[in-house]
Amino acid sequence: MSLLLGIDIGTSGSKAVLIAPDGGVRAEATTEYPIAVPRPGWAEQEPEDWWQATVASIRQVLAHAGGDSIAGIGLTGQMHGLVLLDEAGKVLRPCIMWNDQRTAAQCAEIEQKVGRARLIELAGKPALTGFTAGKILWVRENEPAVYGRARHVLLPKDYVRYRLTGEFAMDVADGSGTLLMDVGNRVWSDELLGLLDIPCEWLPPLHESHEVVAEVSAAAASATGLRAGTPVVAGAGDQAAQSIGTGIAHEGIVSVTIGTSGVVFAATSKYAFDPTGGLHAYCHAVPDTWHLMGVTLSAGGSLRWFRDALCEPEKAEAARTGRDVYDIITELASTAPAGSDGLLFLPYLTGERTPHADPDARGVFFGLSLRHGKAHMARAVIEGVTFSLRECLDLLCGLGQSCIRVRVSGGGSRSAFWRQVMADVFGVEIVEVNVTQGAAYGAALLAGVGTGVFSNAEQACERTVRETCSTKPGPNAGAYADTYERYRALYPALAPEFKRAGQTGS
Repeated sequence: MSLLLGIDIGTSGSKAVLIAPDGGVRAEATTEYPIAVPRPGWAEQEPEDWWQATVASIRQVLAHAGGDSIAGIGLTGQMHGLVLLDEAGKVLRPCIMWNDQRTAAQCAEIEQKVGRARLIELAGKPALTGFTAGKILWVRENEPAVYGRARHVLLPKDYVRYRLTGEFAMDVADGSGTLLMDVGNRVWSDELLGLLDIPCEWLPPLHESHEVVAEVSAAAASATGLRAGTPVVAGAGDQAAQSIGTGIAHEGIVSVTIGTSGVVFAATSKYAFDPTGGLHAYCHAVPDTWHLMGVTLSAGGSLRWFRDALCEPEKAEAARTGRDVYDIITELASTAPAGSDGLLFLPYLTGERTPHADPDARGVFFGLSLRHGKAHMARAVIEGVTFSLRECLDLLCGLGQSCIRVRVSGGGSRSAFWRQVMADVFGVEIVEVNVTQGAAYGAALLAGVGTGVFSNAEQACERTVRETCSTKPGPNAGAYADTYERYRALYPALAPEFKRAGQTGS
């Protein structure tokens, strides 16, 4: 049997998923790695950790099927991270990650040199601290010795491809998150590269996501157990691959993904950008298709923070009973009333992207009183993240996208309680799908397209992804209207204080 392997270089670990042509999952494995925080607001990872974790995950799934059974490999991963290599292909410094906030000055420099309106027109988005271009400028200005040795710029999954195949390549979906592409024409932008004085030869060739771009090398085959010569397709950034893995290959379906970050996503049949910069435009993982996206930087990440900071008893209970600690926390949250008795949470633990592009924004509990307990706080975190996603969804609907049904995926969507909160806050039907492996699954489907298992991405989705059950708005839907408006009023009121705290390094 010809199996397909999807590899996801995620924020917390490298995931490998092995699927059959009918979409059935044969095996999956995840190997974790750490995040370094050298300074407040910074986030870095060692590319070698990705590679070692990927090798371990591949070997785990190949225990269920030999390397000779793999027809093709697709790659996906965290977007925007800067990996710099020298002439010999050696990593020059740790990767500056997607959630790193150090580049505010460089983002201002980019918008000054290019012009904000022109930048949004070309790149589909304004200059924000998460994107790759600002990171390149930061290294040039702060680490000139490193910059002087740089000869290759890669994104995280493309570094793993380099280790797997020895080839440099990038797909247009991931590339359109660098701020260096002419996104409407799906090519590197000579205008942007020229204005920012970034050498075009540092950037790898661009490909459509399904295109075979390389083969597994003999050295990588020895390390992983794969067959040398196995085709590797271009793949896609995690959000585009995630959408393929949940069946969104064409216009007409809106999705919400709750992982570490939260993403509201809609495919479009033509290039369209939000002139305000609130929503961001990218190339999709399907040829001649684009997508609009809004991002809450700390979605599931907010609940993880709550777990680690305040839930030692719940963690102990999970260890004692074998239950998932998040099930225990959401069960606790469900005992508090809708609206958390007036307690609000702003999920800006690592700054924010949509609709408030503000690296200085910080998390806030607002309205705490003696009547509030841990259950209220847990529910407020879930509601706050959902309100933030609702703001993204409102922007999408404002640009003419149909938002009457929302397809959900990611860790947060596994909670029936959180799905009900989403249905109530969004005021629309929430739909689940049969696939839970997300971006890695989508990467495997793209490998199937590239190797002829499927004729195109639409067929791959039709054959493998189906809707399972739905959650409709309940009695609490009306109660959230006022709470949502109170939530929306908080950021404008607190933004000056966020700015002041950022200037003092708090």
